[in-house]
Amino acid sequence: MDELWQTVSDACRVLAAHGVVDGILGHVSARVDPGHLLVRTRGPRERGLRYTEPADVRLVDLDGRGDDLGEWRVPNELPIHTEVLRTRPEVGAVVHAHPPALLVCGLAGLPLRPVYGAFDIPGMRLAVGGVPVYPRSVLIRRRELAEEMLAAMGDRPVCLLRGHGVTVTGASVEEAVVRTIALETLARVTLELNRLGADVPPVSDADLAELPDLGPAFTTGAQWRALLASVKIH
Repeated sequence: MDELWQTVSDACRVLAAHGVVDGILGHVSARVDPGHLLVRTRGPRERGLRYTEPADVRLVDLDGRGDDLGEWRVPNELPIHTEVLRTRPEVGAVVHAHPPALLVCGLAGLPLRPVYGAFDIPGMRLAVGGVPVYPRSVLIRRRELAEEMLAAMGDRPVCLLRGHGVTVTGASVEEAVVRTIALETLARVTLELNRLGADVPPVSDADLAELPDLGPAFTTGAQWRALLASVKIH
């Protein structure tokens, strides 16, 4: 359990270091058992996600109650996490973030298409499968709103929240973080192509056939270790 506390903490620091979250906005959670999760809370000495420590991570149930909360408060948008975990048993972790490029793409109505291949195969595959959009720019503070988001999300691992941010899931915290960064990278490329006025076709079926599934050891494991190293050395 201590290791999972540390991983959620590290995830917040990684996302901040890579510009996916800023200041105090955004949160990461991890499933502990069917009825409980670890989540990044707001602590009494809040310094932002870049400086998250394991003490900022607390164990709560799916209604946001926890025996050791003390001065810590669960996020206002905890229902994003709890409703995903209630309804998607394959999900082990959830990231909610406000990435700037994804925000602009959503507001501008720019679809996230698979415009590149080998540059980032996992990110490309997210685009091939489709990135659904939840059209409301509300704070998702109630279960009913989280259920609306889930209806828009369907069975996809990601959902763009127009005028708000993004919800990303994974079997693990590491996978959810890597997916979030990959999606923001795709959004940055999409914005730059739009700025240049470049009409880039999607990757062809022939090229897709040449792009293998590199497996979780590379797409999640190796990338996570590199991301983690980038914050540990600073």
